Amino acid sequence: MEFMSLLGFAACAPDAEFRASLPFPAFDINRETIPPLLRRRSSQAMQMAFSAATAACEQAQRSPSALPAIFASVAGEIKTTDQICTELVKADGVISPAGFHNSVQNTAAGYWSIAQQCTQPASALAAGSDTLAMALLEAWCQLACQGGELLLVCYDETWPEYLDPGRGNPAFACALVLAAGAVDGRLMQIGRPQAGEAIFPAAWTNSVNSMPILAAIPLLEAVLAGKGAQTIALTPHTPGWQVDVGGWE
Repeated sequence: MEFMSLLGFAACAPDAEFRASLPFPAFDINRETIPPLLRRRSSQAMQMAFSAATAACEQAQRSPSALPAIFASVAGEIKTTDQICTELVKADGVISPAGFHNSVQNTAAGYWSIAQQCTQPASALAAGSDTLAMALLEAWCQLACQGGELLLVCYDETWPEYLDPGRGNPAFACALVLAAGAVDGRLMQIGRPQAGEAIFPAAWTNSVNSMPILAAIPLLEAVLAGKGAQTIALTPHTPGWQVDVGGWE
């Protein structure tokens, strides 16, 4: 497989000021994308992931129930996990069963499968500042081996300030519907992520150092720019990861 085809994408950013600064369209959380019975127990992370994933599928005109999914997050359900740890150090040490159930890395992936009645495979991953790159590499591997199409969702909610002062903000999510090889109507071609020394845009370096999942910004910006074949850095550090893009239709 020479490249993946991007069929649809969407981005979600709850902070209005940050959302307005992005070089591509983004929107606030749409809680209607989560069924009512799941909505009341959903975290910010899950709400953003669902919002972006639903919009990307709509743009691509693909049914969410038919797509294998990859959910990638640096910190996952960090607020829920932090709350559980806070409760554990108290004298009674009682934690909520629902909170424990919702603290795992694949919370969003699992609930997405339930909400969409999707029986396709779903996976969840985290890789620190390389999370975006590893998510794209996982998507490449699945499509190269199995063909077809899939949904990739990258997201992170705001982190409790005291855990890592100056980092974990702002919250952000993006979703991409990807297909193996050339597909008519594609928005862009994306090559196989590889190690390299492409320079990350200075304008976004500080933002990515604060919230690693924002490493997706240059890639999403390239979708709309359509400047021809180029190499996009996927990490702010060098040597790091990069990807070749092009093939707009």
